[in-house]
Amino acid sequence: MIRVTIWNENYDERNGVKEVLAVHPDGIHNTLKEIIEEMDGVEVRTATLDQPDCGLSDEVLEQTDVLVWWSHKQHDQVPDELVQKIQEHVLKGMGFLPLHSSHYCKPLKALLGTTCDLAWRDDCYERLFCVKPGHPIAQGVPDCIEVGIDEMYSEPFDIAETDELIFVAWFDSGNVFRSGCTWTRGYGKIFYFQPGHETNSSYHNPAIRRIIQNGVRWLYNPKQRTTLGSPHVEVTLEEQRKQEK
Repeated sequence: MIRVTIWNENYDERNGVKEVLAVHPDGIHNTLKEIIEEMDGVEVRTATLDQPDCGLSDEVLEQTDVLVWWSHKQHDQVPDELVQKIQEHVLKGMGFLPLHSSHYCKPLKALLGTTCDLAWRDDCYERLFCVKPGHPIAQGVPDCIEVGIDEMYSEPFDIAETDELIFVAWFDSGNVFRSGCTWTRGYGKIFYFQPGHETNSSYHNPAIRRIIQNGVRWLYNPKQRTTLGSPHVEVTLEEQRKQEK
């Protein structure tokens, strides 16, 4: 069982932004929850910025195998203490999937050690090209995906050197972007994926949904270190859960 937590700042939804609610009537986190729940063998919960501990208490993080993250306007509202905890959990084996404007979230910047700055503009037509079709995240998706209208992100993209580049985006503005990137940090894996502006319908595209699902499964690490200070202590998640009981 892969335990997935979906985190959303939930700012526009709480403030009744009609353009966002028209696409995600129950919030972006619940749209993403629907996508993940289409998978077999997953357990999904949601968390939002306005909850106590930002919805990510120590207990929740301990019970999370893959953390999916969506943020846009409230990056700075995430406490540094929480960012450090997320970073430590990734180093111990938790998968991290920042989506769209989460390129600028504090946990990703901490893990990569870069600004994650990029160029952008609203509402351009996007095509997504798979440049590594043999990768598990690309399983079952076409070599070229017609994403449609989405927010344009463009190079230069200030990120650490990628382990793997899986998708490259082209926009009708003429811009290109490294749209699907992976990194390994400690025992944890990271997959950044660009489509998903809050007022566009990218998350209703079957190919985009499949990529997110593949990403969650790829990010899952069945083995985790019990502590950062004991590099030789390694247990399977099943063993760890038995110990906790």
